[in-house]
Amino acid sequence: MTTQTKVPVAPQAAPEVQEAPEYTPQTRKFTVAEYYKMAEVGILKDDERVELIEGEIVVMSPIGPGHAWRVDLTADLITRHLDERFIVRNQNPIHLSDSSEPEPDIIIMVRRREGYGAAHPTPADALLIIEVADSSLSYDRDVKAHIYGRNGIPETWVKNLPEDCIERFTEPGPDGYAQHTIHHRGETLTPVSLPDLELAVDDLLPAPDGDE
Repeated sequence: MTTQTKVPVAPQAAPEVQEAPEYTPQTRKFTVAEYYKMAEVGILKDDERVELIEGEIVVMSPIGPGHAWRVDLTADLITRHLDERFIVRNQNPIHLSDSSEPEPDIIIMVRRREGYGAAHPTPADALLIIEVADSSLSYDRDVKAHIYGRNGIPETWVKNLPEDCIERFTEPGPDGYAQHTIHHRGETLTPVSLPDLELAVDDLLPAPDGDE
């Protein structure tokens, strides 16, 4: 009888499990050309209030009568202080870049001989942007204003209605505006690009008794 000796077999190491790389969702950005194409083919409806901000389509809140009236009054006030070299644009687009075309409440811009019928104004045309902010205050002040700064708009004012003041942004640069100041009733403001224009904060804000 032959006796067989069993040779112990070393246990095999378990195969190394390779972890899959962590998935990071990517957002799909749009260009201005694609944005207009979506409107052309009906993806964006004519009555939708949207604007393109850094490649993203942002739904804007409806314009209520109070907001519209405050914009009208501010535009009228500024227009009466300007001469024919300038024009005031209300709630219409400005072409900041291939990925941003917002619709500020007010733009003071240089009047072109050929007008703006063929193309929207660009940062080279704009001297001052004003946003009238109530429920949209955080977005207008903390996000949108600095987008204007990054695209070279010389100055932006945010009419801060909840806190009854004007927030002023100047010194545009790659990170937005470097200078942010707050101005109250009794003060006056002069835009850096319009040294002959002096506006009282009291005139820019709603009347204290609510009558406008």
